[in-house]
Order: sequence, then structure tokens, then C-alpha cells
Amino acid sequence: MSWREGEARAAATLRECRGELAQRGSTILREVTEGAVDTPEWRRYPEGEAYDTTTHAQYFYHRHPASGRARPAEPAEHGHFHLFLRAEGMPAGTAPLLVPELAIANATVPPQSAPLKRGARDEVAHLVAVAIDTRGQPIRLFTTNRWVTGETWYGADDMIRMLDRFDLQTDAPSLLLNRWLAALVHLFRPEIAVLLRNRDKTVQEWQWRWRRRGHVFEDTRLEVASSFDIDLEARLALVEQAEREPSALAAVSARARLPRMAEGWGA
Repeated sequence: MSWREGEARAAATLRECRGELAQRGSTILREVTEGAVDTPEWRRYPEGEAYDTTTHAQYFYHRHPASGRARPAEPAEHGHFHLFLRAEGMPAGTAPLLVPELAIANATVPPQSAPLKRGARDEVAHLVAVAIDTRGQPIRLFTTNRWVTGETWYGADDMIRMLDRFDLQTDAPSLLLNRWLAALVHLFRPEIAVLLRNRDKTVQEWQWRWRRRGHVFEDTRLEVASSFDIDLEARLALVEQAEREPSALAAVSARARLPRMAEGWGA
């Protein structure tokens, strides 16, 4: 299946999910919190996190505090999903990136948002985070430094190969939500790929800039390594137009998929 076919399939799934949500009178936020009225800061949804034992995809949703040590949430953001893939679900030949910082044991900074251990192995990759607003609409994609999630660090090329593996066919907490998240990753795969490459570039540049002040992966001044605002409805409209006029929109679509350079927090 070509990328264009995959894009069309993901867009169709997202439209179906939108229709089902409207019929239920629900939102993505209600689906993940199971209709909770209050969503305390840092509390993870769903309870015990979502995990597919076949694909080894995993995720949870939470909110950051309005203020405090950690970076506060963006004004329009209600909270965000952290999406992971565990070792058993990774493509063959995937290996952690071996750099000096990874050899440091007993890191002094505890992970802020590490996933619960699932499966038999410890290795886990943080693919991307998806921020949503109070309506449950996705508004931003971003990647993080290692100290945030306590992940195993894989290079961007391996991470990009993992994106097609993010899929959950379970009904916990909601099959609709799981389909929506997987389709969102597939639809925005080009943006996520660029974010992952920019993440690596940001980390490398940060290490060079602050090389005498400790190890970049545990430096809390660098929390968000790359970020890109998204508009789901605009993307779906673009896909629909591309299906009608593929030649006219090829160049526009390609440009629309490229995020700007990575950004770092705390510089």
C-alpha cells in the first residue's frame, strides 16, 4: 500500500470516528476519561494505561499543572496523550542509539511521565505526544527529552519505522479512541517523521551548547525537543481535495506536511 493510500485510509477512519462521536454526543476527551467531570493534574487515563498485547502499542493521557517545576500546559491545551511502542512490537533490527549519555546509570532526574511496564522487556520508545483542547480536538504534536518519559533512546530512522506499528485493536478504554489515535499517527506520519529528526538535531545541538553542564538527556531545561501545531479538519479537507485533484495538490500537500525547525524549552 502506498503512502497516499494509507493517508486516504487514515482520513476515512478519522471521518468515521468523527461521525460516531457525534452520534454518541461524545468527544475524544470524554472517551479517554470515560466521561469524568474532573480530571486532576497528572492523573493518567485510562486507569492502568492502554496497552495492546499483540502490537505492544501503549499510551496514556494526562494534564500538566498550570504552574510548577514542569512546563505548564499551553493555554489552548487541556492535556496530551503520550504514545509508546514497546520492544516486542518494534521492527526487526531495531537497536537503541549508543551514545555516552545512555551509559550513565542511576540518573538523578526521575522520569516525569514514564509508562507503566508492559510485556517482558524494559525497552520502550516514546513516539510522539498529541495535545488536545477542551473539545477533544488535536492541536499539537511534540516530542520530548528522555528524562520526561524515561524511554530507551532510539535514533530517528528507527523511530520512523516504528510509526506504522502503533495500532491498538482493544476496546479499552474505547475502541473508537484507539482507532482514532492510530489513524491520527498514520495521517500525520510525515510531520511526526520530521519532528523526530528535529528532536535528534535539537538534542545534539543542546549537548554541544551545554556540554560542560551535565548530560543532555537528564537536562530539565530541555523538555520539549520539537513541536508542530496541527489542524485536523484542514488536513482532512486537504486529503479530500487531493483525492479529487491529485496533480494540482501534490506540491501543496508536500509543503503542508513539513513542520518548522524544532524548538526547545528553557533555552
